[in-house]
Amino acid sequence: MENKVNKKQVEERIKKLREEINYHRYLYHVLDKQEISDAALDSLKHELYKLEQQFPDLITPDSPTQRVGGEALDEFKKVQHGVPMLSIEDVFSFQELKDWQDRIIKMIPHDRFDYHAEIKMDGLAVSIIYQDGILIEGSTRGDGVIGEDITRNLKTIEAIPLQLHRPKDKEIKEFFEKYGQGIDKDKFLSKIKSLGGRIEVRGEAFMDKRVLEKLNKEQARKGEKIFANPRNAAAGSIRQLDPKITASRQLDFFSYDLLADFGQATHWQAHKIMRLLGFKDNPLNRYAKDLDEIEIFHTHVQKERERLHYWTDGIVAVVNDVKIFKKLGVIGKTPRGLIAYKFPAEEATTVVLNVRFNVGRTGVLTPVADLKPVAVGGTIVSHATLHNTDEIKRLGVKIGDTVIIERAGDVIPKVIKVLPKLRTGKEKEIHAPKICPICGGPVVRKPGEVGIYCANTNCFAIDKERMIHFVSRTGMDIEGLGDKIVEQLMNDGLVNDPVDLYELEVGDLEPLERFGEKSAQNIVEAIQKSKKAQLAKLIFALGIRHVGEETAIALANHFTSIDKIKSASVEDLLKIADIGEVVAKSLYDYFRDKKSLKSLEKLLNYITIEKVHKAKQTLAGKTFVLTGALESMTRELAKEKIRSLGGDISSSVSKNTDYVVEGAEPGSKYEKAKKLGVKIITEKEFLKMIS
Repeated sequence: MENKVNKKQVEERIKKLREEINYHRYLYHVLDKQEISDAALDSLKHELYKLEQQFPDLITPDSPTQRVGGEALDEFKKVQHGVPMLSIEDVFSFQELKDWQDRIIKMIPHDRFDYHAEIKMDGLAVSIIYQDGILIEGSTRGDGVIGEDITRNLKTIEAIPLQLHRPKDKEIKEFFEKYGQGIDKDKFLSKIKSLGGRIEVRGEAFMDKRVLEKLNKEQARKGEKIFANPRNAAAGSIRQLDPKITASRQLDFFSYDLLADFGQATHWQAHKIMRLLGFKDNPLNRYAKDLDEIEIFHTHVQKERERLHYWTDGIVAVVNDVKIFKKLGVIGKTPRGLIAYKFPAEEATTVVLNVRFNVGRTGVLTPVADLKPVAVGGTIVSHATLHNTDEIKRLGVKIGDTVIIERAGDVIPKVIKVLPKLRTGKEKEIHAPKICPICGGPVVRKPGEVGIYCANTNCFAIDKERMIHFVSRTGMDIEGLGDKIVEQLMNDGLVNDPVDLYELEVGDLEPLERFGEKSAQNIVEAIQKSKKAQLAKLIFALGIRHVGEETAIALANHFTSIDKIKSASVEDLLKIADIGEVVAKSLYDYFRDKKSLKSLEKLLNYITIEKVHKAKQTLAGKTFVLTGALESMTRELAKEKIRSLGGDISSSVSKNTDYVVEGAEPGSKYEKAKKLGVKIITEKEFLKMIS
């Protein structure tokens, strides 16, 4: 008798524990709240597990302990979808989006379509079926008609309820107040209270970026496969025959479609009903009254993309009205009533039409691929760098090849892979030139270097690139002297050396094509203005090999005068932090080259080096990284401010970075700073520091 009483008490305790655990799961995953600690929740789960082990006949399929259980499978069973899991048509521009709307308006003439705008998750689409509120089956999309049974694996995902949440009267009342307009109230109340029959929810199983990072570190430690991205990791994890492996991968889930009649009138209401049933809904999803609001949403998500903890490749616009959506039907394997508005691709395939070698200011010949124009990263690309002849050899690229090009941010597009299976046999090998394509001078390869160089020190291309470098923003900052005007001045014989710029008169420029009195006057004034220059800017403008902006600043701060730099030995130069042997030797050789010295002496007849009055070094020892666009100043001015207060600038984030200054549309540096725990400050906080 005592055993029966004990079992009845245990049964009651098990019931209470399951309700409590499910309540906290709903709070955490759906409402993003937490009332008890993770440790306390684990303790409740542990007690439930022990009680169920004591009375195995009380274990039910929807118990929280059954998220991982049983032996590994030999293979996945096939599952036929009651309603096919269809694909989505992609568009890549607002015009294409409008074209789609025009097509559906022709089918169903309507004054105004409204939409539900959703994040297009980059994970694995899955279907989950509940019978009378209990999870009975989960499957992959497969070919859209036949998928694979992954029920046990889906049960390991905490964000997926094993039994649907039964909302209390208060929750139902709040739902009606906020979202009930147009809904069939009787049908809704009947279904939400009974949860009877078959209810299917579809959504995306995905892996958090941070989880992927940890997983890849573990995979590397074990010498196992590294996942290229969260989508591949999610797909690989969800299709494990052993659910324990899936459980260890910490997958997440967002719902996006409800296949059950709750009397909903709109797709927006369907999302709110799924949330009421215990499913996570992406908090960025929103109602959009028209395509203009879809465009605003698309732009917003694209800006925030790097900051999101998951991968997304665009947004989805769904016709909001359920009846209209059904009327629009399906074309092929695609519903007409929704469209994927993708972000510009960062990679694309195209064909190499030709390869030419450009000559830079140091004489290095850089191979550039002329491409069949292709849209990538939001712009049309027709050229990509191949870096050097060693890279051509490594890629195995030929003229006529189909290649993959990559464009990240404002970085010059580059060829990253050849697709040799698409060759026709007519492709041509790429041969490095033996003479300079500009001046016809000999081409040499210096020992220990990958680049090839024009050996003619009087090469027009080298002189032109040096001149462009000299007048650039980070050099002498001569406004109005762009690349084409520099080339025009050199072609017309007005300028051969930087010093020639300072001898130009308005009358020299006025007769030239594209010049008038005013434009000629403006350029001469800009040249005159550059006669007063900071030492660091002059050093950088000289175009000394291996000497970038940061090195020029370090030299100016250390030596304080051009004469001291000229007379410095290699040993003196090596005393400066971040200057190694290669840079030191390049500087030493430059200031002992007769041609370089003669050009510098002529320049100094025109240029006065400003004395810099040092401000209080409040940022001494602090390293800053700038990411995104600043509103109050240019990036160059921000760098100058930091340096003037004793701070250092770095182009990349590391553990040694003290501050990352976040501007508008920050890039990958923002994400890296978060991962490394580097302090991120706003532009407002930065302005306070430098005021």
